[in-house]
Amino acid sequence: MPHRLISPRTASPQELDALVHVLDGADIIVYRLEGTITHWSIGSENLYGWTREEAVGENVHDLLATRPSEPQDSIRAQLRSRGFWRGEIVHRHKDGHDIFIASRCVLVNLPDGEPAVIQTNSDVSALRKAEQDVRTREAHLRSILDTVPDAMVVIDQKGIVISFSKAAEKLFGMSADEICGRNVSNLMPNPYRAAHDGYIDHYLDTGEKRIIGYGRVVTGQRADGTEFPIELHVGEATSDGERIFTGFVRDLTSRFKIEEDLRQAQKMEAVGQLTGGLAHDFNNLLTVISGNLEMIEDKLPEGRLKDILREAQAAAADGAKLTGQLLAFGRRQPLNPKPADLSQLLTGFSDLLRRTLGENIKLSTVLSGSDFNVLVDPSQLQNAILNIALNARDAMPRGGSLTTEVSRVHLDADYAKMYPEVRSGNFVLISMTDTGIGMSGDVQKRAIEPFFTTKEVGSGTGLGLSMVYGFVKQSGGHLQIYSEVGRGTTIRIYLPAETGARLGDTGGATKVESALPGGHELVLVVEDDPRVRRVAVARLSDMGYSVLEAENGHRALDVLKENEEIELLFTDIVMPGGMTGDELAREARELRPDITVLFTSGYSEPGLAEKDIISGAQWLRKPYTARELASRVRDLIDRK
Repeated sequence: MPHRLISPRTASPQELDALVHVLDGADIIVYRLEGTITHWSIGSENLYGWTREEAVGENVHDLLATRPSEPQDSIRAQLRSRGFWRGEIVHRHKDGHDIFIASRCVLVNLPDGEPAVIQTNSDVSALRKAEQDVRTREAHLRSILDTVPDAMVVIDQKGIVISFSKAAEKLFGMSADEICGRNVSNLMPNPYRAAHDGYIDHYLDTGEKRIIGYGRVVTGQRADGTEFPIELHVGEATSDGERIFTGFVRDLTSRFKIEEDLRQAQKMEAVGQLTGGLAHDFNNLLTVISGNLEMIEDKLPEGRLKDILREAQAAAADGAKLTGQLLAFGRRQPLNPKPADLSQLLTGFSDLLRRTLGENIKLSTVLSGSDFNVLVDPSQLQNAILNIALNARDAMPRGGSLTTEVSRVHLDADYAKMYPEVRSGNFVLISMTDTGIGMSGDVQKRAIEPFFTTKEVGSGTGLGLSMVYGFVKQSGGHLQIYSEVGRGTTIRIYLPAETGARLGDTGGATKVESALPGGHELVLVVEDDPRVRRVAVARLSDMGYSVLEAENGHRALDVLKENEEIELLFTDIVMPGGMTGDELAREARELRPDITVLFTSGYSEPGLAEKDIISGAQWLRKPYTARELASRVRDLIDRK
């Protein structure tokens, strides 16, 4: 709307005197256009502290240290062209403090032809201070909400989202702009989505509380459709006569995973104690049976009865093997640990493995580094490796490859946080990776349970991996299984390295490690396991990098499209959600041909590296140390 022009009228000094006299209590100043004050009301005396005698004749802008919202020349030009100006200025009181003023100026002509300005002022300092306090409180509240790990969602009584915190954006994989104005049921899977509005209506009609004021575990749904458990706390308030509901949402995925791991560990411990005790007692029975059969055999002549007796002896021997495996699972088998170099032990054992597996399975052994000394029972370790190899053979009925890799690793506190059953320290790692049919998630969970098997009846006892698990635990190490249907399986055995030499020692003076190489580039971390992702993000951030994160491939592509500054994509290779790490990398290269790619995986690197998925990409095998991550990231970025 255009400003209305006001033609300057002529006012005599007497008229100005009368104006100020009549409105003496108001904050009125009259001054010539260049700034010389001619009239100063009592209201101005009260507002600014200067008396009329002190003010008249002074330059108004110098006296009050005027700080206008726009240049003085612009204000004068508007007064001449439009006849008035209004806006906010800052004046200074006689004692030195600032006063925020809402001002209106009108131009008049004096009889001598000189223009003058009549300025009326209103003190808005209290209003501005209140506004500043509100902005400060809003900033503090926003800072708190952006820092609190719990997500916050505010809805009205119709279920429409009116506020969505940064943590909520991260948790649900959508921005506030995408969800605000829409129904909160879009954050829920069915059947909760369809029933949600009915819950609100029921509460408004009856006042019966089902969620409000109570913590409750429900199911949420991310933008990509994945469902996850959440803990929801809802509070109620009234704003402008309308009810609003504030929900605080906490992701329970990690907690549920830890609880499930703990339950599994407790179950395996209980089963181990039970089977170990049963096997011990059954061994005593077998000893009696076998001993008596031997004594009877010595007294029988050759013939059919003696043959039957020998069959019974053979069955007793088979029973003894089974109880031996049960004792191994229960960590009660007698071990004869001795210092051993795993590189020599496995190299000497490879010929037997090759004959056992057959010609249609390619067997390879990779030694990464040196000094693979451990304290272990060699025969039991060979038995464990043979069990894993036989399982791999059965998973590759049409042939394939089995890669065994030996390396020294250090598992730090960060890695132990990701896997509660793992303790930190120096280990020798044996990774056995096959290219077989792989295991589903349900099969992985039960793979080490005694007598659990996916083979046909009569094709196995289901004690192979159980025995390996028990032996490794009894030896002070731990076992991990990585598998994906159609991609194969990696079994990893961690055995404590001998304490005579620490990992990285040179035998001389203590080696002082240099600081980790870092940088300031933007890195995208893609990992479906929230604990692993949290540790990777923290490590890279500590190295100085700016870090974005995504829980799956689809979300990672959205982040890539929104952030062209990303220098490196650090992604797990096996992820749920319909897109694997290699597929993500191909899509990323189409979007950004120059982007650097670093893969990570629990699978053994040699088996995956043969696929040459992405040109120039490198692999970082889990578990990796902070130094390995820092060196690999810096090296890849510097090569660009």
